[in-house]
Order: sequence, then C-alpha cells, then structure tokens
Amino acid sequence: MSFLAFQGSVELGIIYAIMALGVFISFRTLNMPDLTVDGSFVLGAAVSATLCSGGHPLVGLALAFAAGCLAGSVTALLHTKLNIQPLLSGILVMLGLYSINLRVMDGRANIPLLNKATVFSLLQGTPLEESAALLIPTIILLSMLVLLFLFLKTQFGFVLRATGDNGQMVRALGVNTDRVILIGLALSNALVALSGSLIAQYQSFADISMGIGMVIIGLASVIIGEVIFGTTPLLRRLVAVILGAVLYRLVIALALELGMAPTDLKLISALIVTLALSMPSIKAYLIAWKKKHSSPYSRKGGQA
Repeated sequence: MSFLAFQGSVELGIIYAIMALGVFISFRTLNMPDLTVDGSFVLGAAVSATLCSGGHPLVGLALAFAAGCLAGSVTALLHTKLNIQPLLSGILVMLGLYSINLRVMDGRANIPLLNKATVFSLLQGTPLEESAALLIPTIILLSMLVLLFLFLKTQFGFVLRATGDNGQMVRALGVNTDRVILIGLALSNALVALSGSLIAQYQSFADISMGIGMVIIGLASVIIGEVIFGTTPLLRRLVAVILGAVLYRLVIALALELGMAPTDLKLISALIVTLALSMPSIKAYLIAWKKKHSSPYSRKGGQA
C-alpha cells in the first residue's frame, strides 16, 4: 500500500470514527438497531455543504450536529410515544430524511464545494497547512471521545447503559426510560451527522446517496474494534471503536490496492461485517476443537 493511500485511509478512518461512536451509542449502549444513521449522515453533509457554500464552515459543523440531534429525537419519539418498533422507527425517519435532505440541498442531488472555504481552510498559510486533513478531524474526534467518556461516567450515563442492558429493571427503579432513549438516540445521530458534515468538507462535495450503507460501516467499525481490541474497561472500549474504524478503512484501501473494483466496496463491507459478527462463534468452535483434539482420551491408547 502506498503512503498516500495509507494516509488517506487513516484520515477517512478518523472521520468515520466519529460516526462509529454514534453507532456505538445506539447499537451497543442502548441495544437498539437504529437505521436513522443512513439518513442523518447525509443530513449532516447537506447542512454542512449548504453553509459552506455560503462561507460558514464552522457554523455548518455546529448546525449539522444539531440537525442530527433532531433526527435522532424524532426516531426516539416514534418508538417511545407511538410504540413503533425501533427498527421501523429508524426506517421511517431515514425515508423521510431523503426528502428533507433534498430540501436542505435546494433540490439538488449534489453540492460541490470546490474553491469553497471549509474547516480545513482554517490552517491555510500556516506551517500546519499540509496536516490540516489529519489534524482537524483528530482534534474533533479526541474532543468527542473525552466528552462522551465523561458523559457515560456520569449518573445519567450509567442509567443510559443500564437501560440498554435491562430496560425493565431501570423502569422498575422509577427512571423515565423514554427520556433516556430520547437523549441517547439524539446524541448518537448528532455524532453521525457531525461525521457526515466533516466528510462533505473533506471530500469537497455532498451527495444525496452518500449515506447508503453508513450503518454497516459504523457497525463494522464497532465490531472489529471490540473483537480485536477488547471491550473493557469503558475507555478501552471507546478507543477500540475508533481503532476499528481506522482499521476498517485500511482494509478497504488494501482491497482496492489488490485490484478490487470500487463497485465492490459494499460487498467487501458486508463480508467484513459478517466475518466480524461470526468471530465469537469461530473462536468458540476453535477452542472446542482444540480441547477435543488435545484431550488424552482423543488419542490412540489414551484410555486407561
């Protein structure tokens, strides 16, 4: 793999890691399959690109975060107040966001940002200009990591995690789990939208179809990180999600370097997620096989 390909993969992995943290909150912390991700990612990109076109890249990041928060809140309200299943709630909001995203993009399917100011333009004319694409996302990612870690260590953070583990027990203790789910999904999609806004400014365009399969990318990052780097304690688990996102992008880049067509990226993603999901079963099978064949009773003459 060339150095430029490696550098680009790390930069993308860092940006996608912000989205992976959002997916971690919904899929792992709340234990809810939230497909709003595919729509809120584009929502963040659309808001960011629209404001960048007007010369307000920083405002674009902030409003993209807020827009994602709103999208996640709608999903939570559909689930908690209208008793719609979480999976269907996410699908409904994702479908609705397609039209909303087109509205935000003024009816266009694509907004180019060539020759437009972005957050990466803030370091132009400074010694750090060449490192802007790596430095700025890293600062934002580390900020989100620290804030999320501190949030999950608070009393409400413990309640949030307990709601995902055993919602009935938390409700029995008198906690309003509807509010907990609302805040959790709002924060999750806010991080996803922030990632989408950074991707739009990094790639210098926003496209209505750029969110397809984002939930798979986020889930792959979470699972790869957990399988390879572990799940305890909490800080290690959050760092594992970030490293999983970077590793995922490196695997994709390696596949492209080996000659796979870009049109096969979704297939590669599906295979990676399938392999990551099946790793616990594969490990259990290998351990059982090893025990069986290392047992003295499985060898010739092993019986007394």
